[in-house]
Amino acid sequence: MITRSPIPLQRQASTPATGAWQAQLAGAIRDPQELCRRLALDERWWPGAETGHALFEVRVPEAYLARIRPGDPHDPLLRQVLPLGEEAEAAPGYVADPLEEADHTPRRGLIHKYAGRVLLIASPACAINCRYCFRRHFPYEENAPSRAQWTDTLDYLRADDSIHEAIFSGGDPLAASDRQLAWLVERLEAIPHLKRLRIHTRLPVVIPDRIDDALLDWLGHTRLQKVMVLHINHPNEIDETVIDACRRLHDAGVTLLNQSVLLAGINDDVDTLAALSERLFEAGILPYYLHVLDPVSGAAHFDVPDDAARILVAELRKRLPGFLMPTLVREVPGETSKTPL
Repeated sequence: MITRSPIPLQRQASTPATGAWQAQLAGAIRDPQELCRRLALDERWWPGAETGHALFEVRVPEAYLARIRPGDPHDPLLRQVLPLGEEAEAAPGYVADPLEEADHTPRRGLIHKYAGRVLLIASPACAINCRYCFRRHFPYEENAPSRAQWTDTLDYLRADDSIHEAIFSGGDPLAASDRQLAWLVERLEAIPHLKRLRIHTRLPVVIPDRIDDALLDWLGHTRLQKVMVLHINHPNEIDETVIDACRRLHDAGVTLLNQSVLLAGINDDVDTLAALSERLFEAGILPYYLHVLDPVSGAAHFDVPDDAARILVAELRKRLPGFLMPTLVREVPGETSKTPL
């Protein structure tokens, strides 16, 4: 069991891997013992890492690895990606599909839960496997449409003129090729009632080189209003390469927001949350949501009780201006929107 230790808030130096983003994606660490060796973790961590990996494989890109402190098993970035034996422990209320997304999938690769917007599984792949991921058990093999199968999904959007926003999700949508994403966006643009394209992604954070000229070309020329929701949980995740990637996105007319997950031992203290909001704003990103943990099986050790979450946010509000305050929410299956706590 990992115990809590103080987490310094200084920015970590980063020396990201060079080369095309595709090579960095392919070269991510996928072996738990290699991850432990590279970060000089004692061998006592290896059995738990193997246990967790067997349930949900480890995946850590080099650019993200470079921001983790070697030899520190309590590093807040490492804790997000290091498999643990606790993941095999059953916990009451923790299930494979905590948001009941299987009940809201009317077409292959499409999730429709809320009015006015639909979520498209633009890629089943991720650049990094976060241990608390609410889709760690998601049946991607059943929700990864081919181009021919996208036709039926796009027909669903064309037939419902109440839908104004398409949300690219996954996996991580930016793990798909620019050719595929440009093809999909071109077809969305042809649906007259669509106004916005929202992209939920972690790739600009974990492999900042993903924000290259090819991506900015199709993203910068779409008629759709563009919003990118990043997923950053700790200020140490934001180094100069991430800030540079965000600047490039801003220049392409993209509105940048961030959603975090409140995680025990990672960001469940006021100092860290305040530093995160400040660091996000320095990078041109507005805090959006602070989610309590979705009860996905294998992640119970990250839980922060609701009362503790409310106290943290109340203290945070004393320190920050309103525009830097994320909204504390839970996603409740069957509700028509996120539920504020």
